[in-house]
Amino acid sequence: MKIPQLKKIPELKSCHNITWEDDYSWVHQKNILEVLKDSSKLLPEVRKYLEEENSYTEYNLKDTKEYQKKLFEEIKGRIKLNDESLRFKDTQYEYWTKTTAEGNYSIKLRKKFNSDHIEEIWNGDREKEKLKTEYFGVGDLEVSYNDKYLGYSLDLKGSEYYTIYLRDISSKKLITEKIEDTSGSITFSLDDKYFFYSKLDEFHRPRKIFRHKIGSSPKNDELIFEEKSDAFTVGISLSSDEKFFFITTSDHNTSEQYYFDVNENKPKPKLIKKRKKGIIYSVNSWNGLFYCHTNENAEDFKIEKCNDLSKQNWEIYIAPKNETLIGGLIFLNNWIIRGEKSNALGKLFVKNNQTEIEEELNFTDEKVIVPSVSLIQRDRNTDLVYLSYSSPKTPNKTYLYNLKTKDKKLIKEQEIPSGHSPDDYIVERLECPSHDGRLVPITITRHKKTKIDGSANLLLYGYGSYGSSMTPDFSSTKFSLVDRDIIWVTAHIRGGMERGMKWWKEGKLLNKKNTFEDYIFVAKYLIEKKYSSKGKIIGMGGSAGGLLMGAVVNQSPEFFLGVIMAVPFVDSLTTNLDHSLPLTVGEFDEFGNAKDNEEHFKYIFSYAPYNNIKKMDYPHMLITTSLSDNRVLFDEPTKFTAKLRDFKTDNNLLLLKTEMNAGHGGKSGRDGAIEEIAFDYAFALKISEKI
Repeated sequence: MKIPQLKKIPELKSCHNITWEDDYSWVHQKNILEVLKDSSKLLPEVRKYLEEENSYTEYNLKDTKEYQKKLFEEIKGRIKLNDESLRFKDTQYEYWTKTTAEGNYSIKLRKKFNSDHIEEIWNGDREKEKLKTEYFGVGDLEVSYNDKYLGYSLDLKGSEYYTIYLRDISSKKLITEKIEDTSGSITFSLDDKYFFYSKLDEFHRPRKIFRHKIGSSPKNDELIFEEKSDAFTVGISLSSDEKFFFITTSDHNTSEQYYFDVNENKPKPKLIKKRKKGIIYSVNSWNGLFYCHTNENAEDFKIEKCNDLSKQNWEIYIAPKNETLIGGLIFLNNWIIRGEKSNALGKLFVKNNQTEIEEELNFTDEKVIVPSVSLIQRDRNTDLVYLSYSSPKTPNKTYLYNLKTKDKKLIKEQEIPSGHSPDDYIVERLECPSHDGRLVPITITRHKKTKIDGSANLLLYGYGSYGSSMTPDFSSTKFSLVDRDIIWVTAHIRGGMERGMKWWKEGKLLNKKNTFEDYIFVAKYLIEKKYSSKGKIIGMGGSAGGLLMGAVVNQSPEFFLGVIMAVPFVDSLTTNLDHSLPLTVGEFDEFGNAKDNEEHFKYIFSYAPYNNIKKMDYPHMLITTSLSDNRVLFDEPTKFTAKLRDFKTDNNLLLLKTEMNAGHGGKSGRDGAIEEIAFDYAFALKISEKI
């Protein structure tokens, strides 16, 4: 089949006295935000090229088609299709969700206390059917405090422009006009007269909070807060004691909060602490006290408390620890629960409010786990909580745990219908020295029969941006590779917060290349320790992890058999220079401001994947994107693929697949997600010669 070719229109670009050529710049349309909402506005030439690339990809993977079906059924076979969530007791009802074998979306149910009658108040599959839409993204699903209304938000394109709907639960009738172009979040007032939401501006940034009076026209909605900075986005939430609403405005690096009483007829949000660059804080209230979770004079966070926000005489409640992230608080009448994270591993602690004694919650002998806790009810006068954990080899287990007696009862265990034995797998936690001696945590999951002699293929997953930590939790999908002698490794590289804020800071801005070096040094280490060999590693990352893949494959292609890049941020310089795009301005503290800062420009230019493609051999590459993605525009991987075709000197596979009706998260629905995983895995198995 003929290799697709994208038309070239040479264009010289210039910034800070540096000029470069971009033959595919024309792919980016000036009206790109309109295209995200309405794909019919896409340039016909670009659509034709994307469709040709899709056909080319399908042709080159036609020998895997039946195997994709096999993988689909295999992955789906590990999911309990007819399943129910744990129940949460509200004021009058207990609420939960269920899934079915036939459906792709969840069903929300409720039952009144002391009643056997179960009500279905939301059915995602029926809603999708009514709307006759291919893509169906659910943003928020909230029940009002008097249990009368159901508020929900939908994205029918994948572009994350959410429309809010409000329904009377009893009559199932819509009781207000739909509210378009929102961030999707819904927060009800306690009297159920109003709800709050955030509106997107012309650049797809939520910068305004409105209050909507239920039953009235959205045209009359009251603006209660507006953020003036283009870099900050806003949200609203209710305090734990349900006495205050908190408005948070922030970028990735700085935050500021306002508050107002839940009973205010005319909300006038009051500032808590004026924003300071690099200072993140979040305030909550409980039992007459305010608690502030902040990194001010505490790199890895601390928690302070005070009794009056007008005076703010803060005192230390939880002191900071070096390279240990202090998490937020969960309040009960007699207990306060909190989390910590260090070395990519989480811990939970509980404090007795009467004795002031704090203890760690231990409930398994496994060392590499992800623990979590959640409330069982709205009424905080209880000693009971849901306590859960999973590990890379152990499905999630949830206990009903009594904080007072320390009794625990296993009430739900993630079921793997097709069968799963944790004893068949080995989980290892290692540390690898990077280029500068910093130790990078590595989580390894492998089958006990896989030989550690360099013969195995290995999938190396990485992300390393925005302070997002890669948690070593259970994922049933990866066993389709692990069971076929492909070792699964997660590299906890800098740019995340697995080792605290410093770990993030060492992987962003003018330290960004540490992210790439960490990943490459992990690959070298795994080869040295005989987990795999040069040319047998498959790199995998999505979004900012796609930036990682693009950078390392330009830098050290020889280590990789192949690379899988999902919605990859590969034309990062072009995007950074365009301040009109949704995410650009808010990410200056993550990647820099190339347009206004020459040092930032030169640094980004030196690693941006699209700008650093070379005349050389590249490994096999699968690149996936979505037409309605507003986070990483489809034109980035499109341009990257086209330029790679011009430069690469090998005959390895270079495949671009574009979902024409999806967004940043790919296809909607359970089956859609599984199809995409099966597709990626089929590619990995093909290049590993296991198909």
